[in-house]
Amino acid sequence: AVLGLIALIAVFGFMSEYFLTNRNFANLLTQAAPVMVIAMGLVFVLLLGEIDLSAGYASGVCGAVLVLLVTDHGWSWYTALGMSIVVGAALGTFIGILVSRLGIPSFVVTLAAFLAFQGILLLLAGEGGTIQIADETILAVENSNMTPLQGWILWAVASALYVLSGIRRINLRRKAGLVVELTQLWAMKTIALLVITGVAVFQLNQERGLSETNSTKGVPYVTPLILVILIAGTFLLSKTAFGRHIYAVGGNAEAARRAGINVKRVRTVAFVLCSSLAAIAGMLFASRMNSISPSTGGSSTLLYAVGAAVIGGVSLFGGKGRMRDAILGGLVVAVIDNGMGLLGYGAGIQFLVTGAVLLVSAGVDAISRRGALTN
Repeated sequence: AVLGLIALIAVFGFMSEYFLTNRNFANLLTQAAPVMVIAMGLVFVLLLGEIDLSAGYASGVCGAVLVLLVTDHGWSWYTALGMSIVVGAALGTFIGILVSRLGIPSFVVTLAAFLAFQGILLLLAGEGGTIQIADETILAVENSNMTPLQGWILWAVASALYVLSGIRRINLRRKAGLVVELTQLWAMKTIALLVITGVAVFQLNQERGLSETNSTKGVPYVTPLILVILIAGTFLLSKTAFGRHIYAVGGNAEAARRAGINVKRVRTVAFVLCSSLAAIAGMLFASRMNSISPSTGGSSTLLYAVGAAVIGGVSLFGGKGRMRDAILGGLVVAVIDNGMGLLGYGAGIQFLVTGAVLLVSAGVDAISRRGALTN
């Protein structure tokens, strides 16, 4: 996925003079954000070897709840966002119970939920209608930027935390007598990552406004939000008992059950987390489009989100994948969509290319899994 992303950036950068501009880079981040958040929620479900086809429209329903509470009922943005996340968690609980307690395949349950949530969204928004939102805070998430100083502070803090966590992980593994990644290799990878992100912050802090009276520069506000979700999800999966249970159930549910893991509860919580993150994506959709419509979260949204997770490295067979895979795959999908659009290719070519990349990623996953089983 990393090599594919680099290759795509090189190809589109060569073919389009606008692709590597800071204006397009900022647009790429905001464009990819909602799909990334849904993909990060899907990671929990995919790690179990399950699927959630309703996550896209769940984001639309939760986004509609948020907008209606703010616009029609005068709620503050934070209480309305909290309620929309509660609604998302309730939807996930309903799906999780049907899958884990009744044993209905997740494909069937979430397909039914896909249709049901689409119907709920139509009832909330009205056929052909939209629900406008004017709350400045919500609109700022996808449409406004941090100051250059704030962007550098964010980069410095995130970089320091990343380096310190890496050093701590290496030291803990050494003390435990476990295999440790070569320090020189880790240092090279870390320096490369810090340089790339530093260059990205530098470029985003440059002026990209269309006129002197319309100054636009800085890291989009949605970036720290994505970073917080990434850190929280990574911590949950790698540093908690629940995270280990997720991987155990995804690897072998029966072995996990015999080891004393509550498999039903793990499955239910995974769907709750997936729908809760979909609610946050609903807020991002509302911010980016200034409204919620009956098509929010529909069309190709779910396909892109699942594709992002799989392209990034999450296994469809369960038990393998990390939260950052959703970010990496989301960037690949966004680069394809953005680059093809700049080159003038229609949706048909974009879908063909994205589908081909997804098929290759799934094929690599299947081959590597078969090789591991053979060995």
